[in-house]
Amino acid sequence: MGTREEILKVIEKNSRIDIKELAVLIGADEIVVANELKAMEDEGVICGFNTMIDWSKTSLERVDALIEVKVTPTRGLGFDSIAERIYKYPEVTSVYLMSGGFDLMVIVEGKSLQEVAGFVNNKLATLDTVQSTATHFILKKYKDHGTILTKQYEDTREMMSL
Repeated sequence: MGTREEILKVIEKNSRIDIKELAVLIGADEIVVANELKAMEDEGVICGFNTMIDWSKTSLERVDALIEVKVTPTRGLGFDSIAERIYKYPEVTSVYLMSGGFDLMVIVEGKSLQEVAGFVNNKLATLDTVQSTATHFILKKYKDHGTILTKQYEDTREMMSL
């Protein structure tokens, strides 16, 4: 495995790691790590850095939904132009081309079930290339992007017998 791959594996799990600590961890020079990070950002290998938030533990009202979308591909462009039209909506957080009965998986966020349903009915489903959709509301997240959000706590009380 090369330096780039080693860097990527570490920062995928901890994007806040200090360059000095990252260099020590992978056994490379600090300047090499800094140059590789910059080069990968410039090349689009590293597309951004995100923070994992468990929104259910905040006071914000938020609903996430997975929308399966079946589309008619655009001649000469395939699915890319449709995906681009969809990901430009601010409600859309992710779009994936996938195999199976549907073509795209669209992840949407809103303030309420009604807001997300309104987006699907009034924006997404009205696109001329969209044949059908199936909406699945996320009720609870247990693990997201490799991060466990619902930690189970071990009972540490001392066992007593009578």
